[in-house]
Amino acid sequence: MARARVLELYSGIGGMHQALQASGIPADVVAAVDVNTVANEVYKHNFPTIPLWSKTIEGISLKEFDRLSFDMILMSPPCQPFTRIGRQGDTSDPRTRSFLYILDILPRLTRLPKYVLLENVKGFETSMARDKLVQTLGKCGFAYQEFLLSPTCLGIPNSRLRYFLIARLQSEPFPFQALDKILTGFPNLKPVTSEIPKDATRLEEGGSPVPMKEAASSSKDNRQQCWRKEEFLFKLETTEELERKQQMDNDVSVQMLKDFLQEDGEGLSQYFLPPKSLLRYAFLLDIVTPTCRRSTCFTKGYGHYIEGTGSVLQTAEDIQVQWPS
Repeated sequence: MARARVLELYSGIGGMHQALQASGIPADVVAAVDVNTVANEVYKHNFPTIPLWSKTIEGISLKEFDRLSFDMILMSPPCQPFTRIGRQGDTSDPRTRSFLYILDILPRLTRLPKYVLLENVKGFETSMARDKLVQTLGKCGFAYQEFLLSPTCLGIPNSRLRYFLIARLQSEPFPFQALDKILTGFPNLKPVTSEIPKDATRLEEGGSPVPMKEAASSSKDNRQQCWRKEEFLFKLETTEELERKQQMDNDVSVQMLKDFLQEDGEGLSQYFLPPKSLLRYAFLLDIVTPTCRRSTCFTKGYGHYIEGTGSVLQTAEDIQVQWPS
């Protein structure tokens, strides 16, 4: 299989590039493009050999795009015009200008790419920008499939619902039947449930495989430790919300937070929440422990604002936090 030539737009710190590497697809990123100078410094640290263009996408001419001769486009256009809590400026928002430029350039390329992957926030699927995207893809002869997926679909304990679109030229058909609707799971896969196949295993600390049935059984106490609603009151919530969190913490198809935490705890003290803030804002915080199987979506306000910016990790598991009635 020939190595794919990949154009990475809105490259940020290189998340798409990292995912591409993890996928195992033989590919080379021929150019990464972003205007954020801080993100570009991080990208250069992560991928020092990749050509990084620190310029606006609108500043790239059709000839320059053609010279790259790419087979695949990876992109995460600015999400602010489509966020549910924002102004939802959509195509009238200046931050959408670069994306509209891409849609204008795509049909005029000398050679169309074979594949396109786009990621954005929930809300993009109802936007005019999305409509323009699928119209352009159809005009260029692409088949596409849309998704709304969260990391929990892959067993990762974080809720971050995002829109994804994958497209490929119709001469390169999908290995599944594309549907004219947004999917909320992976095609041709059984729904993720807490029922575990008999031969499934997970790696325990030290690298020894442990049957998942045993792991699930041995983690019952951990689930109880994470979720004793009679003893813990972290946040003012409805009964429905508390029950939803309990259900998430009992879902053994999702890994525990501790599976993603660094073992070395040195230097963590600088991130501790000041006691004053904890006492004052505890009822607003989403507090999780290492044995929880959930965490909320992190935003750029994390560490600056108390509520709605991400979960707070309680590292002292031997301490029970109780509040006077």
